[in-house]
Amino acid sequence: MVGGGQLARMAHQAGIPLGVRFKLLADTPQDSASQVVADTVLGDYRDLETLRRFAADCDVVTFDHEHVPTEHLRALQADGIAVRPGPEALVNAQDKGVMRARLDSLGVPCPRHRLVTDPADVTAFAHEGEGYPVVLKTVRGGYDGKGVWVVADEQQAHAPFLAGVAVLAEEKVDFVRELAANVVRSPSGQAVAYPVVESLQENGVCAEVTAPAPDLDPALAGEAQALALRIAGELDITGHLAVELFQTRDGRILVNELAMRPHNSGHWSIDGAVTSQFENHLRAVLDLPLGDPRPRAPWTVMVNVLGGDYPDMYHAFLHCMARDPGLRIHMYGKDVKPGRKVGHVTVFGDDLEDVRERARHAAAYLRGTITE
Repeated sequence: MVGGGQLARMAHQAGIPLGVRFKLLADTPQDSASQVVADTVLGDYRDLETLRRFAADCDVVTFDHEHVPTEHLRALQADGIAVRPGPEALVNAQDKGVMRARLDSLGVPCPRHRLVTDPADVTAFAHEGEGYPVVLKTVRGGYDGKGVWVVADEQQAHAPFLAGVAVLAEEKVDFVRELAANVVRSPSGQAVAYPVVESLQENGVCAEVTAPAPDLDPALAGEAQALALRIAGELDITGHLAVELFQTRDGRILVNELAMRPHNSGHWSIDGAVTSQFENHLRAVLDLPLGDPRPRAPWTVMVNVLGGDYPDMYHAFLHCMARDPGLRIHMYGKDVKPGRKVGHVTVFGDDLEDVRERARHAAAYLRGTITE
């Protein structure tokens, strides 16, 4: 696996009972996954020769993030290395302009959008629709709200162009909530779909996920799952695909983003599903039969633990474990920094309000937002 973040850490954990020998390309020994993976290589994923040496004795190469240069992945594939998902699929998660063009060609419902060249062009785009505000995104490199701006006028539209990267303009969708449809597909074409979840965002960062999405019309849920499965098939994706969606006020779903790796909206599945997204991602890239994605309980709520002003979480950790033995706590081994994802908590059960309150309380206590 290329990338040493918490996704690689949790994927390694899922691979242990499968007997998967895991090799990691990480940036530093302090990376979340470096702390737990014995076979860790330190190096720059942007350097082709480093990637070649790393991948030489691997059966399959997969990813913790989407930032490996597309041309490097094509070179690995040309060397005969199994890259999953492949570069022609992964580029749709790496480049938002490419992704939008491809989804348009498939007739997938998306927000109104186009590439823009300068602030004046942003204003022209705004006037092609209902005016400002407009969402601007750098086509490459953005994540967790980074590389995304909501601009109210042409003056505010200058900032995105300073990065020197192509900029995509999108309408600001009037949505009821954000959803995510998570699916997994193997090279042989087998695919599974997890329940559609509701995600809550704070400052562009996923804060909370509820599985399944409460009060979601079954027909719309089925439509979202079918759409995600179709995208996975049309793009020839191997592994996990997260399709982030807007549910609009007039009852439609629009595709916001794609992620071709395990995703924050699927973390609930570690404890709340028969087979987690991480295990199914590994099964898929190794072309093993996929596992059952069904939930273990009627409701599962996952709340991210974001770093606060208290770097020592140990005593809070003990308090939460003692207060609620049914709580599942996952910590990533990261230094605590304000707003940084350092872990998550999960609770599942029959009563949504009870499950939600317990998960929120634990995450807030771990962060130091509350002290009782």
